[in-house]
Amino acid sequence: MSDMSRRRLMFGGAALGAGALLAACTSNDTKDSAPQTNTKENAASEAPGKAVTIGFSAPAADHGWIGAITNNAKAQAAKFSDVTLKVVDAGKDAPAQIAALETLIASKPDAIVLLPQDGAQLTAVGKKAMDAGIIVINLDREFSDSAASFSLIKGDNYGMGVAAGHYVGEKLKGKTDAVIGEIPGIDELQLTKDRSKGFADTLKTYGLSVKHRVAAGFTVQTGQSAAANLLQAAPKLDALWNHDDDQGVGVLAAIQQAGRKEFFMVGGAGSRDAMDHIKSGDTVLTATVTYPPSMASSAIILARLAAQGKGMGDLVELQVPKLIVLQSETITKDNVDKYLPLGFKS
Repeated sequence: MSDMSRRRLMFGGAALGAGALLAACTSNDTKDSAPQTNTKENAASEAPGKAVTIGFSAPAADHGWIGAITNNAKAQAAKFSDVTLKVVDAGKDAPAQIAALETLIASKPDAIVLLPQDGAQLTAVGKKAMDAGIIVINLDREFSDSAASFSLIKGDNYGMGVAAGHYVGEKLKGKTDAVIGEIPGIDELQLTKDRSKGFADTLKTYGLSVKHRVAAGFTVQTGQSAAANLLQAAPKLDALWNHDDDQGVGVLAAIQQAGRKEFFMVGGAGSRDAMDHIKSGDTVLTATVTYPPSMASSAIILARLAAQGKGMGDLVELQVPKLIVLQSETITKDNVDKYLPLGFKS
């Protein structure tokens, strides 16, 4: 392999890996958050190609991570002179998103980047688009049938649980009677089940388990109420994993209200607020594990390449990969300075 080829291959890995470092924000207001896009030289955007229309649909920004997803997709599409982005309102639930996508499919875009309200419920519409010759890039919430998409790009939900589990396990090593709490997001979603399984499986290797678990809903309000209920049920805690830094704003508020500080907490997603707390040490939050909304920027890149009949220049294969899973990184006080520039302002 030539030196130039090696450099291009190394860049490809770095570009995909960098997405794993991205953080989410914790409010509906994302105007102060810089979208995360691919700005590297020799990237997929290096040469204009065939003009393509890409449809995009994601749930409304009822919390910061979703807001970052949409902002990133729009910003990445704007970097391409050969891409027209057609954003479709996802509505309030899966049936509303399906109806909107039916109209989008009828307009015959070249590709659709879709973050479903619910992966299982949106599978049929994904298949309908694919059957119509429209490339579908499934974003984050996975369809129940892989035939419903050309490619899937997502964070590593099980890996988030693993990362959180190792952090908690190492901190509590040897303390088999430790009381551990967990505040997941929406329990009905597969991603929540995967996160919880990764956490439970990893804790088990340390002889530990979750003693108190109360689900929230990825919002500040639900995080606060879930945490208040959990703290009332658990007069003593050693550790707490909160799956999502958006709801974590409410979780921390409830902890402060209760005057509790006998335990440490791990967050999830990697918001700028979470990183600031980790750096300053002003709360029980001592770490967070990332779940990158930069995947939306990468999804637009994949959709453009596939619609233009291209593969990824740093790979041998002629098509973009069927599956890309982004790493979950652990942010602590020791490395938080490296991640701060990638965080979204709450």
